[in-house]
Amino acid sequence: MRQGAAVQLKSLGTHAPLRSSVLVAWRTNCRVTSYLTEVLPAPLWDAAIPGVTPRRAVRTLLAHLHNVRARWIRTLGLPHGIQVPPLVDLRRVNRRALLAALERSGKGIETLLTMGLEAEGQVPSSPAYTWRNLPLDVGHVLTYFVAHEAHHRGQVVLVARQLGHRLPASVTNGLWQWTTRQRETMRAR
Repeated sequence: MRQGAAVQLKSLGTHAPLRSSVLVAWRTNCRVTSYLTEVLPAPLWDAAIPGVTPRRAVRTLLAHLHNVRARWIRTLGLPHGIQVPPLVDLRRVNRRALLAALERSGKGIETLLTMGLEAEGQVPSSPAYTWRNLPLDVGHVLTYFVAHEAHHRGQVVLVARQLGHRLPASVTNGLWQWTTRQRETMRAR
């Protein structure tokens, strides 16, 4: 670990419970993002986000999540052989194509996390990683992606309210039903 960390991590590659927990947590987060993408009412998909110029539709918030994942995979994973999913067009992607893209980028981030778990808890850096504001231990990488996606899911819920299309309680509550979303990931595997 860098920057004077007091504790050295032991190899996490063989620590099955922690490895499983990290990967299942990521898959559950991905399912929550896909769930919102699936159940977002059709009128909101192309609705303009209030106060944003140039005009951006609600779909751009969800498509942004895939594109950010893909860019991180390119930055950290490509040098290590991880396949980089193509970016989606923020203004034109349809729901079905975005769900497929989110599936691919979710698996790519899972591969990055797995690589980090197998490398003593550190996602290996790359020459393309110049930002350096994200510590590359698996805990920080997982937390960063989950927080980023939760932030934008919250924006979608807020924009729906601002536009007078308050999402049904089943949808907003469904974003917090992580046990249900986790079960859904298990059935899909």
